Amino acid sequence: MTMLPPPSPKKLGLVIDLDICVGCHACAVACKEWNDGGQFGPLPDENAYGREPLGVWFNRVHSYEIEPAETTGPAMTVHFPRSCLHCETPDCVTVCPTGASYKRAEDGIVLVDADKCIGCQLCAWACPYGAREYSQERGTMQKCTLCVDRIYNETLSEYDRQPACVMACPTRARHFGDLGDAESKVSKLVAERGGYDLMPEMGYKPVNKYLPPRPRRDGCATQAAPAREEKVDLSTASPLLRWMDRILSR
Repeated sequence: MTMLPPPSPKKLGLVIDLDICVGCHACAVACKEWNDGGQFGPLPDENAYGREPLGVWFNRVHSYEIEPAETTGPAMTVHFPRSCLHCETPDCVTVCPTGASYKRAEDGIVLVDADKCIGCQLCAWACPYGAREYSQERGTMQKCTLCVDRIYNETLSEYDRQPACVMACPTRARHFGDLGDAESKVSKLVAERGGYDLMPEMGYKPVNKYLPPRPRRDGCATQAAPAREEKVDLSTASPLLRWMDRILSR
C-alpha cells in the first residue's frame, strides 16, 4: 500500500465561492481542454453523442435548489463545482496497491501515475467525494491535478501559472494559492468568509475550501423608503418644458 509523505507546510489548493458561482461550466470545459492534451491526458469520451454518454472530466458542476428555512422566502439555487480536494490524509492514496496514487511532499498535490495504475478502482471506492474518474479507454484512473504542469511552467507568465479552471471562471468564483500559509490571499479569504471543509466528519482534511452562499434578500423583510419628491422650479423653463411637465404630471 502507498504511504503518505510527512505533512508539508505548503498546501496548494482551491477556494470556491458558492455565492457567486453561476454554474456556467466554464471551469469544467477549460479543465478538459487543458488536460486533454497535457501531461495527464487524454481525457477520452465514450459514446459522446449517444443516449448514455460517458467520459472523463476532472471537474464537474452540480446545481441544487435549496428550500428556505422560512416559508415566506424564495428558493435559492446553488451551483456546486466538484473535483479532487487534495486531502491531507487521503485514503485514495493509502489503498493504492501499486503506488500509482500518491501525494507530493513538496506541495500536497495528489496525483496518479498512469504507468503504475492497474485500474483496480480501489481509490474510487475510498474517495467519499466522487473525485476519481475511470477511463474505460485507457483502463486507468484519472483525476484533477491542479494543473501541476501549468502552475510550475516557467515559460508562462506568472499570471498564467494558475489552474485552467481558475483562469476561465468569468465571475472569479475560483481562487488558487497556498492554504498552508495563513498570510496568503486564499487563507485570508477563507478566514473572512467562513470557508469550510467538505464533509469534515470523514477526517480526510481536504485542502480545498468552499465559501458559503450569502443569505438572499426576498424584498419582503424590509419596506423600501418612499422616494423623495424633488421640487423643480419651472418658472424660467421654456414653454415646451412647462407643457411637458403638465402632461407627465397628470
